[in-house]
Amino acid sequence: MALNQRRIKILDMIKEDGHAKVQTLSKIFGVSEVTIRQDLEALEQMDLVQREHGGAFLKDFGNQVRMGKVFNQSNLAEKQELAKKAASLIKEGDIIILDSGSTTTEIAKLLVGYSQLTVITNAINIAGILGENPGITLIVTGGEFKAPTLSLTGEIAANTLKNLHASKLFLATAGISPSMNLTYPSLSDLIVKQTMIEISDTVYLVADSHKIGVSAFATLGSITLVDALITDKFITEEDISSMMEANERLEII
Repeated sequence: MALNQRRIKILDMIKEDGHAKVQTLSKIFGVSEVTIRQDLEALEQMDLVQREHGGAFLKDFGNQVRMGKVFNQSNLAEKQELAKKAASLIKEGDIIILDSGSTTTEIAKLLVGYSQLTVITNAINIAGILGENPGITLIVTGGEFKAPTLSLTGEIAANTLKNLHASKLFLATAGISPSMNLTYPSLSDLIVKQTMIEISDTVYLVADSHKIGVSAFATLGSITLVDALITDKFITEEDISSMMEANERLEII
């Protein structure tokens, strides 16, 4: 059974939040609850989700949550390449924000040896990686817990950030749309990421080239929100040209 665009976006939302309700999805996509149930049945038949009364939840992520691993581990080699580039920009004495995500998790792994660094994050797993180092001052937001991404989100998380300041933000995204917008599977993340941008001097978007041209459900805004893109060697000249046209000051790293 084929995955149409709505079903792909429903699956992305479930991968992000861990679960979804039929009633909520019906309102978001503007279709009947019967149609959403058919979508969830199709996803279940493909062994991607498991239905429950009134909705569905993501299969087989429990063990990864208990092990402190984010669910999405695709393109890991490219993400590790990005992490090395990002870590080279972080200096002792910096105050940085690490957004939640698999690529920012790889950045965190490269910071364990720092002796004078302040890290602000909404990611539980990143806090676990860096929390044992006495040389790192760690600030973790509150918020609603999302198990697949091991992140804290929503208004509580955003409010935690409002009175803080960072010199550098390493921002994740689910996709950079063809119209050069930053997109995400979950609405609850937008307020957190917007606040992170507002309190940061320099915004580094960390996104492997597979995310270029991808449109997720919710749009944060134009790529003009960021100062630099940290990406991999597979980015095309066409993509670089499109990004520079949308944001003339964008630095490609």
